[in-house]
Amino acid sequence: MDLFEYQGKQYFSRFGIPVSPGGVAETVDEAVAAADAAGYPCVVKAQVKVGGRGKAGGIKRAASSEEARTHAAAILGMDIKGHVVRRVWVERASDIAREYYASFTLDRANKVHLGMLSAEGGVEIEHVAETNPDAIAKLAIDPVRGLDLGTARRWVAEASLDPAAREQTAVILCDLYRCYVEGDCDLAEINPLVLTSTGTVHALDAKVTLDDNAAFRHPEWAEYAATETEDPREKMAKERGLTYIGLEGTVGIIANGAGLAMSTLDVVNQAGGSAANFLDIGGGANADVMAAALEVINADASVRSIFVNIFGGITKVDEVAQGILDALGRVDIKAPIVLRLDGTNAAAGRALLAPHLSDRLVAETTMLDAAARAVALAGS
Repeated sequence: MDLFEYQGKQYFSRFGIPVSPGGVAETVDEAVAAADAAGYPCVVKAQVKVGGRGKAGGIKRAASSEEARTHAAAILGMDIKGHVVRRVWVERASDIAREYYASFTLDRANKVHLGMLSAEGGVEIEHVAETNPDAIAKLAIDPVRGLDLGTARRWVAEASLDPAAREQTAVILCDLYRCYVEGDCDLAEINPLVLTSTGTVHALDAKVTLDDNAAFRHPEWAEYAATETEDPREKMAKERGLTYIGLEGTVGIIANGAGLAMSTLDVVNQAGGSAANFLDIGGGANADVMAAALEVINADASVRSIFVNIFGGITKVDEVAQGILDALGRVDIKAPIVLRLDGTNAAAGRALLAPHLSDRLVAETTMLDAAARAVALAGS
């Protein structure tokens, strides 16, 4: 579960991480009251779970209550990349001298926690990694040993942070790691972590993703769930027990297995298209599962073709093919479907489908050919 910025800052505060004073507001009057309480100048910030708020006009500086009122009225209800702003966070403006980046997440491949620290903050870490990878100091942390202050100090020095910020940052990193571990986060990120002109260091932004598997330990997370603005496609998929993530492309994806689904997204991109979703039906591809998957994809108005990519291991391809045919009898599909079925009993599965193939139901033998056909049908 991703938290809004204001929720992330509240979460940080529980672990002693310094943040800018401020308050959340859902109305213009509440925003003005929060601005008066925080003090001027202040910043009115749209609360949406998407980047690019500043460029979209969702972050404004106010020098008075009148300006705070004007900015809050303009930002509340604003649409930022399809996300409607229902709340703003109003905080005291910071006099920023330098901006840094800090985060903790899980390195699954190496079975360690991964810390990333950079003296180049305030921009997407992906941009830093692409343009100046040496600017990111990475730290692999043994979950058993954890992070101590001495290690944090060496890490800060390696990242070449300004001397005035190093000790405070080392302490904040230890607190951020504690937030990440004890707070059961998948991601705890500060971007930017700022050094002010007065020499203090604090978190100017907060990006926190909580591990849903740990929800049983945190009844207080219910308050976060109540503010979720879930993608209707993802809500529909969740109700049907499907693993689904909505994206912004035009090729609907159905695959069995997370690895194959990710590869399918990649090959669609390689073919010049863009995926509308990630959808993993797992090991079950019977008629009920396929019908549910097709219903979810079909409900997305942006989908102009559907790519069904199945590799049968334990799952038998002839059973998958029958499931697809049965599902097509239940769901009135708007977009053409491209099938790539391979693996156990593939020949039998293709034979089942052969009499039903048309310009609306197409079969290809390779993943790349199927992706190229799906992209072409989507007009991408």
